[in-house]
Amino acid sequence: MRFIHTSDWHIGRQFHNVSLLDDQRHVLEQIVTYIKHESVDAVVIAGDVYDRSVPSAQAVELLDDVLNTICSELNVPVVLIPGNHDGAERLRFASRQLKQAGLHIIGELEQITHPVVIKGSACEVAFYGIPYNDPETVRSQFKIDIANHDDAHRYLLSRISEVMSEQTVNVLLSHCYIDGAEASESERPLSIGGADRVNFEPFEVFDYVALGHLHSPQHKAREHIRYSGSILKYSFSEQYQKKGVTLVDLDEKGFKTTQFLPLKPLREVRIIEGELHTILENAKSDPGYEDYLLIRLTDRNALLDPMGKLRESYPNVLHLEKPGIFESRAQQLDREKLRHGELEMFRDFFKQAFGSELTPEQDQVISATITELNKHERAAL
Repeated sequence: MRFIHTSDWHIGRQFHNVSLLDDQRHVLEQIVTYIKHESVDAVVIAGDVYDRSVPSAQAVELLDDVLNTICSELNVPVVLIPGNHDGAERLRFASRQLKQAGLHIIGELEQITHPVVIKGSACEVAFYGIPYNDPETVRSQFKIDIANHDDAHRYLLSRISEVMSEQTVNVLLSHCYIDGAEASESERPLSIGGADRVNFEPFEVFDYVALGHLHSPQHKAREHIRYSGSILKYSFSEQYQKKGVTLVDLDEKGFKTTQFLPLKPLREVRIIEGELHTILENAKSDPGYEDYLLIRLTDRNALLDPMGKLRESYPNVLHLEKPGIFESRAQQLDREKLRHGELEMFRDFFKQAFGSELTPEQDQVISATITELNKHERAAL
């Protein structure tokens, strides 16, 4: 059995208010090419297919084009789960009819014990999927007492274990944040205060675990527990990451190998730092002049319309920083504080306002309140 593991397409995403649809179409066409050339038996997408729960018409059209090519033209089945960015109800629309065409959408928690079984050249593989969920949903649906994402994940995996056969090759799709894995700035937090982390140990019983949510390609603790990463760089913090998809080979004994298949973007994401005149001079011979850029100017003197001058040479300058002119040390520290989560910011505010730390009881109430507010905000998107 050979399949491609991918995730975090985020179709419809904007980068500093610039639409990335053309960039996404460019790399999705490369994935289709890999599917053709690598003779894969299946494609798995581990969540965050769209960037918003209510995607634009253009985003829906692009996904429809890609899935039609894979399922109908290439006759390769696709197994996917919704992520925290997706609206699960909308994503799974017509899923019962679509599975006849080879598109298998595991969008409800009731489906976790009903694997999609796909026959490869050497073995059959059972693909189990856990659509993105939060502890409140699992607690309400199954009437159990759980406190965090790890509790919810362990419970759902225990239900899968009850029906999973050790005589079968088993693959799991999950959209979650494994504790200790490497995160990026472009991922939306699932919760606060570390409550979104899950442990990797329960995954070890599967022959392969196809993970989504974190945008950096990586494996955690075991070679077969992997994040494929996002298909594009969605923040400047990812400028040095290599984006691609994972080619997975299994046999009747289970996991064999993985191979990283790189994706070449239409435009790179880069940070350029230096004085304005030097950057403009280097632009004359820069082959990546259309890349998406963050420019960090080191000039100490005042500058007249630096953005206008830069965009004459680099049309896709998306953000301009001038720390040498405008930022004091205190302002830099304030900017670092803004990167903290909501709970940490409230703790700082409370300490400054009242001169003391939150009590454990107060901390728990504030944490639960912020989690609930974030949940409502995601639902409104």
